[in-house]
Amino acid sequence: MPDYEDKLNKDANLAARIEADVGVARIADVYAEALLGAAGAAAVEVLAELDSLIGDVLDAFPNFEEILVSGLISAEEKSGIIDRVFAAKASPIMVQFLKVIAAHGRLDCLRAIHRQARHLYDEMTGRVQVEITTAAPVDAGLTQTIAANLQQVIKAEPILTTNVDPTLVGGAVVRIGDTVYDGSIANQLKNIRRQMIDRSAHEIQSRRDRFRNTEGN
Repeated sequence: MPDYEDKLNKDANLAARIEADVGVARIADVYAEALLGAAGAAAVEVLAELDSLIGDVLDAFPNFEEILVSGLISAEEKSGIIDRVFAAKASPIMVQFLKVIAAHGRLDCLRAIHRQARHLYDEMTGRVQVEITTAAPVDAGLTQTIAANLQQVIKAEPILTTNVDPTLVGGAVVRIGDTVYDGSIANQLKNIRRQMIDRSAHEIQSRRDRFRNTEGN
């Protein structure tokens, strides 16, 4: 059996032992860490497979997800389903990972494992997920400015997701990890926007002055 299969099984056994005492988040953490450890240098590719599993399979075919999490279907039957559906398309690591989870009756944690795997990978690579919701769309230039400013504050690479909510009263809401900031961050964003406007106005005025000086000469 390949080393990664041994690793996955050992960590799955650990998750099973702690299951009685902790919630899904802790179980997902153990499985996610096992998956990333087994993936090694191929972590990016394996995470992309996990993204596709959630978005292209479970989201698109909810009835299939119901089969995977059903207590009426045995682990052996689920393992056979995984082979038939994924063996020809997914990597051996992903197929084995799904079969290990099925054997321990934890396919219901797939979404939580996906979220935690993404979170752990971000931590490993010095990245932080940042979600910015604004009352009006934010242009690309301002988004880059916000990212640069946030990088200085959080000392990590911000991975920005932008949303628009016209009903937002405060102007902007920023979620960094599990923490939500509103008023003070909204003011900072307004200040950044004002700085950009002032800088543009100053540049325009400078060009006008240079042009007038050229005409005078």
